[in-house]
Amino acid sequence: MSNELKNGHSPAPSTNFLRGIIEADLVSGAYAGRSGKEGQALPQVITRFPPEPNGYLHIGHAKSICLNFGLAADYAGRCHMRFDDTNPEKEEQEYVDTILDSVKWLGFSWEHDGKQHLYYASNYFDTMYAAAQALIRRGLAYVDEQNAEQMRENRGTLTEPGKNSPWRDRTPEESLRLFEEMRDGKHPDGSMILRAKIDMASPNMNLRDPAIYRIRHATHHNTGDKWRVYPMYTFAHPIEDALENISHSICTLEFEDQRPFYDWLLDRLAEEGFFKRPLPHQYEFARLNLT
Repeated sequence: MSNELKNGHSPAPSTNFLRGIIEADLVSGAYAGRSGKEGQALPQVITRFPPEPNGYLHIGHAKSICLNFGLAADYAGRCHMRFDDTNPEKEEQEYVDTILDSVKWLGFSWEHDGKQHLYYASNYFDTMYAAAQALIRRGLAYVDEQNAEQMRENRGTLTEPGKNSPWRDRTPEESLRLFEEMRDGKHPDGSMILRAKIDMASPNMNLRDPAIYRIRHATHHNTGDKWRVYPMYTFAHPIEDALENISHSICTLEFEDQRPFYDWLLDRLAEEGFFKRPLPHQYEFARLNLT
């Protein structure tokens, strides 16, 4: 943080737009006064590095690591090390171990004030499942039985609206029952999917009733065989951010079109009492590719 900002004066010009956003939030107190579950005061800046443990890290990950851990350190915050392990068929403990080693090798730590901030999406599966049930009860999610090809055909195009699923108007009671059956392994992979009910005519394709839970009969590296349904990344990610009190959720540009769903989901769950405001906000930066 610049000396000018620390002393309450106008900040010096920022070196990039993310620093400008963070410095403006610090001046306005956008995330001031927050407290954790145990009543402890939270830093105003909390970021996270959330890789999926499905492979080894590359140079683009190094950019994200330096960005998230570096910004947190520069603004008296903290950065969480989090594994987005929602895809049991592609993830292994080997990748978890090597990712942790890589972050340490770059010189960063997820320890802050004597506490280790290492998290796994899979540790939140119970909360995510409850959040999905809450959406169903409000009529904001439903179990769909279309196959993947039918869903693609009915999704529409950039110039044509999508078509409603024939199961879109299922009662909440029926969708809740089917969702529980999905969880209990009573239906095969691909036979059912849980979708958010938003707007099949939205110009943003990502708001046309996106899938939020799918059936996977697979053993998970962390939860074993407890679950037969797993959340989609776009559903899990904002919930993880909110549970961890993330302030600035920094993603690469391919997630820009997903931000409206990120905001929609957290707003709905805040209305249900799952989270307190202010909610996390997603920001996007250009990813790094080398040839």
